[in-house]
Amino acid sequence: MAAWHEVEQAEPEFAKRVRALFDARRHKTIATLRADGSPRISGIEAAFEAGELVFGSMPNARKGADLRRDPRFALHSATIDPIEGSEAQWPGEAKISGRAIAAGPITDGPDGDRFRADIAEVVHTHLNDAATMLVVEWWTPTHGLRRLERE
Repeated sequence: MAAWHEVEQAEPEFAKRVRALFDARRHKTIATLRADGSPRISGIEAAFEAGELVFGSMPNARKGADLRRDPRFALHSATIDPIEGSEAQWPGEAKISGRAIAAGPITDGPDGDRFRADIAEVVHTHLNDAATMLVVEWWTPTHGLRRLERE
């Protein structure tokens, strides 16, 4: 697993595109695992700070309890609809998955839990330049950056 700065060092251009998608909108979606193993989807805010991807949970929030019990998560950037007829301008969407590591209490704002991401995978899904194919690029610490194109 890796910290965000390791993704930036390994693949700067890819990391820049992924970060731009996460930074484009304040609200993201996170998937965590409930005690019974079923998925839970929650809204969340996340930020890149000092080379780390960090996010928080309000006191007594179920997503925080999920992450303390089972740290696996998947974080999804905000989804942006392309403008009708201009799919070539769609920036795509980004996903980051891994484990949430407790990073202490939230110090700015209301009490809660603060986590940093131990990243297992980063994905950017977008269209090729001609807007004729779906492109999936993904990075892992073990295999680096890979790319797949689909019609």
